[in-house]
Amino acid sequence: MAAKTLPLAIDAIATTAEPLCMAADSAGSPLDRVEPIGSYALPNVAGKRVTIVRVFYGPGGFTRPHHHAGSVTAYITKGEIRSQLAGGPVETFKVGQSFFEPPGAIHLVSANASNTEPAELIAVFVAGRGRAAHDVHRVAIMPRRHG
Repeated sequence: MAAKTLPLAIDAIATTAEPLCMAADSAGSPLDRVEPIGSYALPNVAGKRVTIVRVFYGPGGFTRPHHHAGSVTAYITKGEIRSQLAGGPVETFKVGQSFFEPPGAIHLVSANASNTEPAELIAVFVAGRGRAAHDVHRVAIMPRRHG
């Protein structure tokens, strides 16, 4: 019976994780992808669930500006990742380092720091149950007008 339920469980994880990770119209590289790892209700935190994904960035890959309704913690597992939240500096994170995105923070830069080597991170999302379909919100960056 477990063999039949595993594909269903993976499909359920993918359905939950995909909206958490979609950013904008397209990524910077056809090698960028998101791999669902798991998604679990948090029985000790009413109405919340944790979702874990692996994000692969190809050389020069990036995610367009976005924000999440829930909290996100990212842990770099390969290469280097450039990241910037609105109001903060652009930072470069190396293997073994992590960064945190509070709920609603605008993630302006999320990119592979290398144009020649791939990079990977593990992202852990904590969000309200039933919010997965609305967890990622694209952010339109308007050009500054001078005058």
